[in-house]
Amino acid sequence: MLDLDALLVVAIAFAVLVASPGPATLAVATYSMSQGRRHGLLFGVGLSVGHIFWGLIAATGIGAILQAASGLLIVLKFVGGMYLFWLAISAVRACREREPQISVGAAQGHWFLRGLLLNLSNPKVVAAWMATLSLGTHYDQSFLHVAVATILCIALAFATNSAYAFIFSTKRAAATYAKARRWVQGCAAVIFAGFGMSLIGSALNRTP
Repeated sequence: MLDLDALLVVAIAFAVLVASPGPATLAVATYSMSQGRRHGLLFGVGLSVGHIFWGLIAATGIGAILQAASGLLIVLKFVGGMYLFWLAISAVRACREREPQISVGAAQGHWFLRGLLLNLSNPKVVAAWMATLSLGTHYDQSFLHVAVATILCIALAFATNSAYAFIFSTKRAAATYAKARRWVQGCAAVIFAGFGMSLIGSALNRTP
């Protein structure tokens, strides 16, 4: 039997988690404003596919093994931190450009990979998944319940990332970005760098 109340708790917790301000939501919003809806959606789909990977890791219990494997976790945090620094540098370059640059042609396919890499390189996502699933799943609940909870969260990830891409790619959002492009990219660079330093710092201190 499915525990609908428990599933509701998981859904609410994960919805808050995936919609909260962070590097992923910031990236979707910034790229949707600067590159348009198509690229923003592709980036969001990449992020969501990353959630599929981490969701399966958490649901099958491998996440606990990963958390215990401190060496691997440290490497992943360093990789994630360096990727966030790369995003910060890209934002600084966009800030310094006289005219906004729109990626076209073959570059469109790269946006999916950028989103996927952002989620796959952040091991804190699996910790968030494990915490969320633990709110509504217990040792005595069926495999079906855990599977439904995981699928529900993945669906919420796709819906939330798509919503961000649609909202921040509207004409009003694009017009606002055009007026404040340097401020937006400058703030994005600072925030990306901050998250990158936090991730690398937690690796150096060996904290969760």
